Amino acid sequence: MIVLGVMAFALVVASQTSQASTTLLVLGDSLSAAYGIPQQDGWVFLLDQKLSQQTMQQLKNLRVVNASLSGETTSGGLQRLPGLLSQHQPSYVIIELGANDALRGQNLAQTQQNLAQMIEVSLQQGAKVKLLGIRLPPNYGPAFDRRLAQMYQQLSEQYTVPLDPFFLADVALNPALMLDDGLHPNAAAQPLILERLWPQLQAWLTE
Repeated sequence: MIVLGVMAFALVVASQTSQASTTLLVLGDSLSAAYGIPQQDGWVFLLDQKLSQQTMQQLKNLRVVNASLSGETTSGGLQRLPGLLSQHQPSYVIIELGANDALRGQNLAQTQQNLAQMIEVSLQQGAKVKLLGIRLPPNYGPAFDRRLAQMYQQLSEQYTVPLDPFFLADVALNPALMLDDGLHPNAAAQPLILERLWPQLQAWLTE
């Protein structure tokens, strides 16, 4: 989401003791990049830890690559994705983008087209895709927020990919779980985000 500076990084969070055979790529913005908190407290890092503790080899051997970038938009994600796919050859791709487009008042038709292209290029490589949606603060108006929700739903149905329509639903309205900006979850919120996502991810990764 909105940040003071854009810091590019592609963090591979994988257990040094495991021999990973499959890659899960997370392509998101600051909501997945652990903005404002230590990297090891972010939900993506916590996901990697949880996967390494599983007894099922299909989950235990997953290597998580966090290519999320604070301030990232769908156009930036679309530009970076081919290189990430080529470099990491993921079998699974989580796309968590669109919030910055919406917060900046960008045309959601273009946002939807960018996301559609990201889904298509991932599927063409043989990767399974999951979408994480976001909702807007009330001051952006119900009509725009409704259009954003519809965008994610349409993409999910068009490409038959699973969607969490608002993956911050359990934390976003609790000030005690958000940073002072009211937009980014704090460290205490991260385990709750993963708690919401884990049943979905477990089913998606093992189906």
